Amino acid sequence: MDGFSVFFLLLAGGGVLFGLIQRLRARRQLVQMDRMLDRALEGQFQETTFDESAPSALEAKLARFLNGSAASARGLAEERGKIAALIADISHQTKTPIAALLLYSSLLAESPLPPEQREQARAVQAQAEKLRFLIETLVKSSRLDSGILILTPALHPVGPLLEEAAAQYAGAAAEKNISLTVQPAQGSARFDQKWTAEALGNVVDNAVKYTPPGGSVALSAVFYELFCCIQVSDTGPGVPEGEQARIFSRFYRGEGVRDQEGLGLGLFLTRSILTREGGYVKLSSKSGKGSTFSLYLPLE
Repeated sequence: MDGFSVFFLLLAGGGVLFGLIQRLRARRQLVQMDRMLDRALEGQFQETTFDESAPSALEAKLARFLNGSAASARGLAEERGKIAALIADISHQTKTPIAALLLYSSLLAESPLPPEQREQARAVQAQAEKLRFLIETLVKSSRLDSGILILTPALHPVGPLLEEAAAQYAGAAAEKNISLTVQPAQGSARFDQKWTAEALGNVVDNAVKYTPPGGSVALSAVFYELFCCIQVSDTGPGVPEGEQARIFSRFYRGEGVRDQEGLGLGLFLTRSILTREGGYVKLSSKSGKGSTFSLYLPLE
């Protein structure tokens, strides 16, 4: 074998070896980046050293990006924790004075006062009730946002959930001569009983509140392959198309209902609760033709 053949064989062997080395290096980098992403998804990424000499600019950039993202996530979690703690402190500190306001305003309203002063006492009592409700709702919202409250979905029948919601608001519906009906529901879904009852109650409360006297509100359930859809339909004023994307935002209230009592937190809480259970909520509505809120609960 002449020198040229030997040189050619060595060159070919070197090329194969170089290709194998590059392939192994690329595989190592892919494995490393996959491990980085896994740690980032688990919230445990804390990479601090990088191999700048290695031909892995992409790996180094990914590590820096994930480091920044992890730091931002930790900062956001800390801020949320501070807000939740602040709201909890406010709730604790205001509980006693609000209870005192309710007690004394109630005593004043029942005492032998002139009619004008009795009405003033009732107005104070109503505003104290509104303040208590606002504080309680803010606390629920902050605890859901921060993860302090853990929902525990389990398999429950849907029928009693609808019946209890209707019974809770039957008195308010009767005062306005509103027909509040429940269609029988046979079947079960996975949900947290306490918090899902609150989510559904918020929707039924809105339906009764905004439906004019003589109207109707209907509760029903439809079972699909993966979800149970609870529907709350009313004959109220409906929600304009331009407002439908914002109606589940915190503190948002539509233009047509701002003269009504409310805080704009009920639908926000409803969406938060359903999302944490693996479900979701949708709205179908046209101005002047009522609304249908659909609450989807997973079956499994």
